[in-house]
Amino acid sequence: MRGHRQDERPLAELDDRALLAAHVAGREGAFGELFGRHRDRLWAVALRTTGQPEDAADGLQDALVAAYRRAGSFRGDAAVTTWLHRIVVNACLDRLRAARVRRTDRLPDDLEEYGERGDTRTATAETDDPAEQSVRAERRRAVLDALGRISPEQRAAIVLVDMEGYPVAEAARILDVAAGTVKSRCSRGRARLAAHLAELLVDDDTAPGDPHHPPTGNPGGPARVRPDDPRGPPASPSRP
Repeated sequence: MRGHRQDERPLAELDDRALLAAHVAGREGAFGELFGRHRDRLWAVALRTTGQPEDAADGLQDALVAAYRRAGSFRGDAAVTTWLHRIVVNACLDRLRAARVRRTDRLPDDLEEYGERGDTRTATAETDDPAEQSVRAERRRAVLDALGRISPEQRAAIVLVDMEGYPVAEAARILDVAAGTVKSRCSRGRARLAAHLAELLVDDDTAPGDPHHPPTGNPGGPARVRPDDPRGPPASPSRP
């Protein structure tokens, strides 16, 4: 039969669905091949959702065991990657809910280093200027610190939509909720992130009286901006 011949092909030539079917049929190494294809991004989602490498590793391990054992329950109504991400996110959320008291702990400084391993989007060219790299690193730490202060559900939605670049509809399938719920969680989570980031930026600013601190009060005169000057009000953020 045609299906049988497909199963006999090298594992690397099988698509995700065929690999999962081969695993269910008992073919050795099929699940390992499937996991290897998506390991980096699954790890990035787990790490950004939990905020701690140890919790991410435990959550990912729990998810892989569950996926390995429950592969036969895959209904085929979504992509295999969606199914895998759903299991990973749920496992991580379970750990976050079980240890909610640790929710506001500071995130490790090397989180972005780990997270970048799973970013499959095209990276932009980065400058070698140490000053700009330092500013960028500080901004990342501030965002990740603030991310650790919002609810696990909001964090998971923002990780998938804003950090991993999933469309709202796909994130909804991964989280097994309505698209409107994802939009609501993202909206509320972004508002809370903005508030936390404002606090962090105020804390990190130089104190008044510092020679580098900008003077308070109204500016001496109106700023002169030409009509063609690129400086201007930022564009309104697009809605998810």
